[in-house]
Amino acid sequence: MATNIITREGHEALKSELDHLWRTYRPEITAKVAWAASLGDRSENADYQYNKKLLREIDRRVRYLRKRLEDVKVVDYSPEQEGKVFFGAWVEIENDDAERKTFRIVGYDEIYGRNDYISIDAPMARALLKKEEGDEVVVQTPSGEATWYINRITYGSPPTPADA
Repeated sequence: MATNIITREGHEALKSELDHLWRTYRPEITAKVAWAASLGDRSENADYQYNKKLLREIDRRVRYLRKRLEDVKVVDYSPEQEGKVFFGAWVEIENDDAERKTFRIVGYDEIYGRNDYISIDAPMARALLKKEEGDEVVVQTPSGEATWYINRITYGSPPTPADA
């Protein structure tokens, strides 16, 4: 993890996940472990073993989230960013084959489960930083250089498709 920045929405999502795990999910699993333990022999009790393992996973995630929330810096939108690609921007790009991609540049912790977010540490994001609409961007990929053109940059909500 090279960067320790996160969007306000990403920070709220991590806090919400931590709150859910600690206040809701962990107590449910703890109750199941206690119930399964009360049944007797724990060595052959699948409920006990499974829920105990789940409890360890929850505790590991809780520790990670607490530490991560202390370490990250929330980066909010600033009007000076308008018109250029910076952290938190939604960017629509297009190549010579008319292939279009739209994504948001966010922190490392925000990309999981999202196919429309890329990490600020990704080669594409690094190549796009400080560029403007209409600029050509050359990105180094494993298969060589790829050229993309910036169609649109927005902050807040994703851009609507150009031909809509």
